[in-house]
Amino acid sequence: MADAPRDGGFGIYLHWPFCRSKCPYCDFNSHVREQIDQARWCRALLAELDHYASSTAGRPLDSIFFGGGTPSLMPPSTVAALLEHVARHWPLGQDVEITLEANPTSVEAANFAALAAAGVNRISLGVQSLDDSALRFLGRGHDAAEALAALEVARGHFRRFSFDLIYARPGQTARSWLAELDRALDFAGELLSVYQLTIEANTAFEGAHRRGEFAMPGEETGAELFEITQARLEEAGLPAYEISNHARLGAACRHNLVYWQGGDYLGIGPGAHGRLTEGGRRFATRQHRAPEAWLAEVEANGHATRERRALTPLERQEELLLMGLRLTAGIARARFRQALGREIEEALPPERLAGLVAGGFVELDEQGLRATPAGRQRLNAVLEALAG
Repeated sequence: MADAPRDGGFGIYLHWPFCRSKCPYCDFNSHVREQIDQARWCRALLAELDHYASSTAGRPLDSIFFGGGTPSLMPPSTVAALLEHVARHWPLGQDVEITLEANPTSVEAANFAALAAAGVNRISLGVQSLDDSALRFLGRGHDAAEALAALEVARGHFRRFSFDLIYARPGQTARSWLAELDRALDFAGELLSVYQLTIEANTAFEGAHRRGEFAMPGEETGAELFEITQARLEEAGLPAYEISNHARLGAACRHNLVYWQGGDYLGIGPGAHGRLTEGGRRFATRQHRAPEAWLAEVEANGHATRERRALTPLERQEELLLMGLRLTAGIARARFRQALGREIEEALPPERLAGLVAGGFVELDEQGLRATPAGRQRLNAVLEALAG
């Protein structure tokens, strides 16, 4: 049985934009810098928290998420300062989830004890593969042995931890992926994230793939690997609660559920996005993307917000569908009605909705709307149909 998601919630996302190197598949807002003024960056992040606290202070926090980039490269003292500052503005429940993303290297694992002491209670490790040749192809700075050693260190300091894997890599077969997945399960905790490799625009892989330096698996192979992943992880007690995330009951990442369930969250740091509900309207926020420009703007104005606009009802509906149908549990009727003031059947094109139900791609009942396993595998097409 998939994890039953919590409703909505409120979270804070803190973006650290720096990495030791840029992975060739990565299209995130991450950058390599020889020197970083850690104290200056800490002050700026604190200032942007202060800015958003002016309109949201006092709201109970469900989650805090340090993402990147590679936030495990932040000094633990900076993490501690940020968490102390957050606690001054927003009440933290006893079960608040505080996640930090990390690379599984011995250098970063050496900081796990200090990060736990600072208040981090969940770590997410970018293992990506347990095959050394695949790790080299993916441009990772660790090998499989170092990754497994880092997982053991994480297990010793954090009650909750997870790690990521990337599949559908060039030359990967169903047999080799199943063997790698079984090995990963020997080390997995309560949650495992598995992502199909995709070629993103403006990445090193895009150019290499265009030049014919490697070939991606075909659509049929990708679908087979997806189905193998779903079946094997469910058999191991880690059913999918979202397209790429599998967890034991009650162990889903709360911060990601805030996104997928349409909750509110602050986006702090370069390029961070946020969503806030005020006066019955849903606002989208976006911070300046370039790290140095963000820093200068925060120092001048106390924040670097580049956009704050109210979403239209159609944009709100599209976003709710895009995020909610990723979840196995789908979109609850009450949540849809609260967000849009309409019933699902009133808002969506009836003939297309009926066709998707008849085709076995979505289910609609008194509980709400959800994509079936076949629908989640073809979610882009389902969303296009529901867009009318």
